[in-house]
Amino acid sequence: MSEKERAAALLELVPSYKMGYVIAYLQGLVADEAADDAFCEKMYQDYLNDPDRGEFVSFEEALKEY
Repeated sequence: MSEKERAAALLELVPSYKMGYVIAYLQGLVADEAADDAFCEKMYQDYLNDPDRGEFVSFEEALKEY
């Protein structure tokens, strides 16, 4: 039995309410690493270029933003 056949057989045993966990895990396995790295790099650059970077905001003040 191949690995894919074994995985398919095991999927038959997974209850429906747990399939979300399986899908999330599989999506993580096949995620595009380059796209993830690019996203993280953009977030970092946005942080570095933020004029408010380093300005302390209290938890209460942050809650007011939402």
